[in-house]
Amino acid sequence: MNDYFTRCRLAAFDPRALGALNRQESEYIAIAEKTLSASLEETSGFPIAQIGSRKALPLKEGINPAWIAPMSVFDARVVRPLLGDREEMVEDEWARISAAFAPYLDWQSAKAGGAVEKLGLDRVREILKSDHRVVIAALIAQDQALAPEFNNIDAVDKLIRCHRYLFTLLNNFVSFGDFYTRRSKAVFQAGTLYLDGRSFDLCVRVGDMVKHAALATLSRIYLVYCDCTRRGGTETMSIVAAVTGGDSDFLMVGRNGVFYDRLGADWDATIVRLVEHPISIRQAFWSPYKRIAKMIGNQITKMAAARDKAATDKASAGVAGAGQKVDAGKAPAPAAFDVGKFAGIFAAIGLALGAIGTAMAAVFTGVFKLAWWQIPILLAGLVLIISGPSMILAWLKLRQRNLAPILDANGWAVNARVRINVAFGASLTKVAALPEGAVRKLEDPFADKKSPWPGVILLIAALIVVLYLLNRQGLIGQWLSAIFG
Repeated sequence: MNDYFTRCRLAAFDPRALGALNRQESEYIAIAEKTLSASLEETSGFPIAQIGSRKALPLKEGINPAWIAPMSVFDARVVRPLLGDREEMVEDEWARISAAFAPYLDWQSAKAGGAVEKLGLDRVREILKSDHRVVIAALIAQDQALAPEFNNIDAVDKLIRCHRYLFTLLNNFVSFGDFYTRRSKAVFQAGTLYLDGRSFDLCVRVGDMVKHAALATLSRIYLVYCDCTRRGGTETMSIVAAVTGGDSDFLMVGRNGVFYDRLGADWDATIVRLVEHPISIRQAFWSPYKRIAKMIGNQITKMAAARDKAATDKASAGVAGAGQKVDAGKAPAPAAFDVGKFAGIFAAIGLALGAIGTAMAAVFTGVFKLAWWQIPILLAGLVLIISGPSMILAWLKLRQRNLAPILDANGWAVNARVRINVAFGASLTKVAALPEGAVRKLEDPFADKKSPWPGVILLIAALIVVLYLLNRQGLIGQWLSAIFG
């Protein structure tokens, strides 16, 4: 009723709100599609009656069907005794009724003993006459007398728990004894990941992968993040595995593996994120050559794709042009042979081959001028120039590998450096190896037959280069003169 009269005052303030105050037509359409109950409870949240500017509340006709029965009771028990028989009630009369019930509401809110009122007066008097309170007080006194004994039992229980679990906590949070001794898995190790022919023992569960990777990269460890799912179930989890052995050539997003948790349950694991750092000095030695080979392969692939596309486009254009000319009834004119253009191409090719040959001749000439023992030193120097920076950088980062950022990113308050050196890291990642006594069989019965001509051509080319260099030095003439006098 307060809602009704408040809406009527609002309608008097601004008639534009009248439509919204009486509920929208769409709300009636929504309930009209349902099977309505006899009491129309679906409209119980609507106003009691139609809203109007300063409109009186009808008591008999024009009432919301959901409120007809309650309004009939209200009219019979409240309105008629206080106001008499009438068809409607204005807001001032509703204020008089509310004021008449105000003392009762105040008494209800201030009344004590409401919790025991439901027991009834007889039951309350029975309880007050009984000695239950004395009995309960005596039981409480007995319990309080046993308080020292209970406190001792509680202290022994705490001591047993500390003896059983505190030592484990210290070995996994302070000294990391379980992690470094490798006698058992540390509490933060979630299990073992099998992937790319290796097993990774340092696996930690992760909540927010992006947030974890932002801090875990400070560990200077190559990290592999995987999403894991139980086959045939709906369980999922994310882990991060530390790669401390082998190489990273075939570690890429999308590769699959198997993860075994601490309980021995197997999970399907898929790589979803990588944080790259050096894995070993051996990998760092070969990484420049692998990058160069990958770059050359990519460039060759791009060039081949571009040439293939250009040839396809040219052929398509030629076919389209020929079709247009045939449709026009004219025979296509043959393209003129451009002698100058081809002569320029052959000249450019000759210059390029000549420059390459001159450069190779200069290199080989310089090499052959050296003493035989200087050539290995030269080759070692070239290798050192190429691989040295990568190896030095890897050596520095491997000395800085630290488990603490991985745990810190997971919410552990680790304030110490938990170093992982090369030897210890090798024990955390096991690379697949042949079983004892097994032998690799390298013979392929389906291998392609190798032609001897590439080797023969390469040998002839090497001999020609050597003879050319020896002739430039005048050694061949000296040898011939010495032989034939």
